[in-house]
Amino acid sequence: MRPVTEREIRASFVNCTKGEAKRLAVPRDLAARRWDDLDFLGWRDPASPQRAYLVAESGDGLVGVALRLAAPHTGQARRTMCSLCLTTHSGDGVSLMTARKGGRTGQQGNSVGSYLCTDLACSLYLRGKKDAGFGARLHESLTPAEKIERTKANLAGFLDKVVG
Repeated sequence: MRPVTEREIRASFVNCTKGEAKRLAVPRDLAARRWDDLDFLGWRDPASPQRAYLVAESGDGLVGVALRLAAPHTGQARRTMCSLCLTTHSGDGVSLMTARKGGRTGQQGNSVGSYLCTDLACSLYLRGKKDAGFGARLHESLTPAEKIERTKANLAGFLDKVVG
């Protein structure tokens, strides 16, 4: 992903108002990010842990999506798989995140959801820069580049559902 500015991030959101985009918490460490290791920028709101944000390159520009985390599942510990990067996590490492759809359908209350890495660090798990623990990455015959392309395709599918 190319480096992006706070202004570009705020202007990219498709499922919230300009006022909401203006007020959301943007990461302060944008200059220090290792952009070459990122397929998208994802972060959680430190002041409101049930909010998360995702910004990705799409076509000629950026698409930003505001997400909400569903209430954590309680009960027996199990492993869950992220629908973007296919990394499995135990406990609360994967969360159901919902996004209000863009446009009129979103204003009517329609949303889409997907199970995503709770920390939104899919790019780092794919590249081995962050470890999700034993058994987190299933053995596959795909090359790392092919896994990255698959994740980008999964992300594009999710964004299409939000924007569509």
